[in-house]
Amino acid sequence: MPEQQASATSVVDGTNKKWEGDPMARPDKAAAVAQLKEEFSSSSAVVLTEYRGLTVKNLKDLRRSLGEDASYAVAKNTLALIAAREAGVEGLDAQLTGPTALAFVKGDVATAAKTLRDFAKANPLLVIKSGVLEGKILDADQVKKLADLESREVLLAKLAGAMKASLSTAVGTFAAPLTQAAQLFGALESKQSDQKPDTSAEAETTTDAAAAAADTQ
Repeated sequence: MPEQQASATSVVDGTNKKWEGDPMARPDKAAAVAQLKEEFSSSSAVVLTEYRGLTVKNLKDLRRSLGEDASYAVAKNTLALIAAREAGVEGLDAQLTGPTALAFVKGDVATAAKTLRDFAKANPLLVIKSGVLEGKILDADQVKKLADLESREVLLAKLAGAMKASLSTAVGTFAAPLTQAAQLFGALESKQSDQKPDTSAEAETTTDAAAAAADTQ
């Protein structure tokens, strides 16, 4: 028995809800647009894909791979375009053609982009068409480049490592014995003294001249 191909269903909240195109259930268009608008507005990024030929199982695997980083919704292009415009996103007219599914990224953008890129490599029927990042339209290549960025977790780990190193240095300084602190300040004073002109020789010469003058009197 052949696998069932994906139909226009919404999985915005992780469940399969019937949307436009299903004769068994036709939700109000205004409600559908409102839901999509909310997704556009609340997402840190949106990736537009074409899913033509993918099976229901393929899409389930993709949603599972995206995890909590993003939700994946198949929607009517006309409704998605209206919702995008209402959310302040312009310029998607040319991209919203054919069977379109949208990945609404709520988590790490780089991680979600990498998941989509890798899934498209393994399943060529999934085509990354474009994306939206902070209201700006990205082409397919720009979306794929997002996948090359370090994830938020990696960046936070690096930041934490840098902060830990700085904190360790500061703690080591404050926890050092008083004599060591005195040595640090002594070294600082010595460095400052080295930068000052040496007037001792001049003072000694002046003293010697004064003593010689006293002897001749």
